[in-house]
Amino acid sequence: MTEPLPIPRGAAIGLIGCHACGLVVERPPPNAHCPRCGSLLHARKPESLSRAWACLVAAFILYIPANLLPVLHSTKLFEHWSDTIMSGVVSLWTDGSYDLAIIVFTASVVVPLLKMGALALLLIQVQRGSGYLPRERTRLYRVLEFIGQWSMLDVFAVALLIALVHFGTLADAKPGTGIVAFGAVVVLTMLATMSFDPRLIWDATRPPPRRATDRLPT
Repeated sequence: MTEPLPIPRGAAIGLIGCHACGLVVERPPPNAHCPRCGSLLHARKPESLSRAWACLVAAFILYIPANLLPVLHSTKLFEHWSDTIMSGVVSLWTDGSYDLAIIVFTASVVVPLLKMGALALLLIQVQRGSGYLPRERTRLYRVLEFIGQWSMLDVFAVALLIALVHFGTLADAKPGTGIVAFGAVVVLTMLATMSFDPRLIWDATRPPPRRATDRLPT
């Protein structure tokens, strides 16, 4: 039995998809614009890897102060204390709010770290030209896109807490500098994910060019 011919890729037959509206254009001239939305057409996102790495490295750097600096300053009567993300998780756990502690820990600590690690793995494999499990790596990228929006849970929780606890002189809550760093980490990881072009995963799986001496399958 002969092996079936590989399915032709869009780039091999001159098809380019618009990054803005998704329209597929056949054999556009250089520096052409999308006929539907007017965006400049590119076979791949320009500077995809360098932009993704820049945002990802910045996110890794800011991840440290985001977890070390206080995210919330609270005042109640004559008491004043500050909470980091981890101290807030510990406080929720000791108060018996186990479900909230698990949610905050997962969304604020585990998810951003796993997302940055997974995206770094995708970037390294693309730079090395690895063709290993391209379908699974593409699915991983789609998962990273989906869960990125939930990484802002800690920021929303602090904003909600400030709105609920702001009682003037009796009780007060103010955001700390850590929440700014955490928000920057979330935004940078989202920008890194958006900058990465998942089609680069499949570029390493291109079949070698057929030689003239190769026999066509019958």
